[in-house]
Amino acid sequence: MDKSKKLYDKALSEIKKGNPDIDATVKWLKESYDLGNPEAAYALGTWYLHGKYFDKDIDKAVDYLKFASKYNVPSALFDLAICYEKGTGVGKDEQQAFLFYLKAALLGDTESIYEVGRCYYHGIGTDINRDVADVWFEVDEVLKQKGK
Repeated sequence: MDKSKKLYDKALSEIKKGNPDIDATVKWLKESYDLGNPEAAYALGTWYLHGKYFDKDIDKAVDYLKFASKYNVPSALFDLAICYEKGTGVGKDEQQAFLFYLKAALLGDTESIYEVGRCYYHGIGTDINRDVADVWFEVDEVLKQKGK
């Protein structure tokens, strides 16, 4: 196991404790990120995006999410899609949002499956295509019934 993975696992183990040491966790995540770990980047990105464990910093959040998205972290792609759709920390770009939702969905992010359908249904970043939208909505419904 490489050092970045060990640091990331150590941070995850710590954060799951009843009273975690946040400073140590952040230190380990940042060290893991510095070594190139995209999962560590995603964790830091979401914490900055939502203000969890420290103050919100949208610019830092987007930087971390962009890094993680280059390594196809599905949840990072999903969060970045929302940023592009809303114009949070980046210029509003519905086409970019759609592409991030689509890539995340194809990589298995279940939340993105519905969003791709919504984009096709309303023409968000892509042409309106209700038939294609219905396919994505059906997949979303099947996964929900299976508890995914």
